[in-house]
Amino acid sequence: MSVLPFQPTPFFANKNKAFWNLQLAGWGGAFLLRAAAAIANGQPLDLLAVIIVTTITGFSISLILSVVYRQLISKQPFVTWGLTMIALLVGVALYASMETWVHGIYSAGIVESTFAQRFIGFVYIPATLLGGWTALYFAMNYFLTVEEQADRLERLEAQATSAQLAMLRYQLNPHFLFNTLNSISTLVLLKQTEPANAMLSRLSAFLRHTLIMEPGSIVTLAQEVETLQLYLDIERMRFEDRLRTEFTIDDEASGALLPSMLLQPLVENAVKYAVSPQEEGARIDLTAKVSNGRLKIEVSDTGPGVNGPRQGSLLELAKQSAQQTTSTGVGLANIRNRLMQAYGDNHQFRTSSGSGGGFIVTIDIPFETAEEEAAETAQESAPAQLASPAQQSTTAPFAPGHPLESNA
Repeated sequence: MSVLPFQPTPFFANKNKAFWNLQLAGWGGAFLLRAAAAIANGQPLDLLAVIIVTTITGFSISLILSVVYRQLISKQPFVTWGLTMIALLVGVALYASMETWVHGIYSAGIVESTFAQRFIGFVYIPATLLGGWTALYFAMNYFLTVEEQADRLERLEAQATSAQLAMLRYQLNPHFLFNTLNSISTLVLLKQTEPANAMLSRLSAFLRHTLIMEPGSIVTLAQEVETLQLYLDIERMRFEDRLRTEFTIDDEASGALLPSMLLQPLVENAVKYAVSPQEEGARIDLTAKVSNGRLKIEVSDTGPGVNGPRQGSLLELAKQSAQQTTSTGVGLANIRNRLMQAYGDNHQFRTSSGSGGGFIVTIDIPFETAEEEAAETAQESAPAQLASPAQQSTTAPFAPGHPLESNA
């Protein structure tokens, strides 16, 4: 399972650009609103010059506040909110003072009022604009911080899942080697050196093939069957005609994806508990088909089976088998864990006995192909390509519009 890349909200992929877009849109909207109100109230058009000056003042003060807030946002909450209120009050006082002064010049000789009276009359506009700007600034910061933390958690979960899948995959090789080396040891004790040497050579080919695959990798059913054939070539050295196999794989099912080395422990159990105990051996059947968007795989044998369907967890089933024949108890539990890691609850794993004996294992998982997975991966990674690596940095929360800092 691959590690998920950070995928920022597309609008905020370039943080500086997003800030300037919002800054220009917000203060431009404030200017248009005040200009429309002045025109609707029949004010002279030269009042627009005053509104432009005061809007530029608010725009400039908000830039200074962004620098201050950027330094405060990572502090302790008490420090952040306390100093933010102080910075906001200073900004509002400066904005209101500038607005009062400009309007005093504009209305000189027309309206007789003191600076304090005009200041009180105009302070609500700077307080509203800068208060709203501050609230929006912190809201966006915390929204993006939460988004990045959620994405980081998702990546950590993906990494943990990949690590667990790798652990389960690595567990198979010792399990398989344990059983195979026991067989080779038996051949050596019986002084059957040529079969033992041939089995070692095929074991080497099998391990070389499995080492090519990465732990936790996904393969097609056709590739999984190819791996099974390598394993069965080893076992046929022991059982010869006693081991019979029949694979029935639909063409559509051949391209289905599934975790690598998922079926090998099932076939290995069938060899151990169906072929080995019977003098006449047994036949192992593998069927796979696609139905209603699901891949259905069935592994069965013509061995002695068990009396009725097996009940309980797969680990308990492995222990039940261990009571009949010496076993490590790894195979079935491993498959169950790997299916749970790969598909969650979106899978089924059933075991039962046939009416005339034998043992049947049925796996039902979602049907996926390499083309579908590639398209899904491309779709997921597309948003991340909207920004350069430097712009996708998650080392600091979105501090919109630090205008004095470059993208580097």
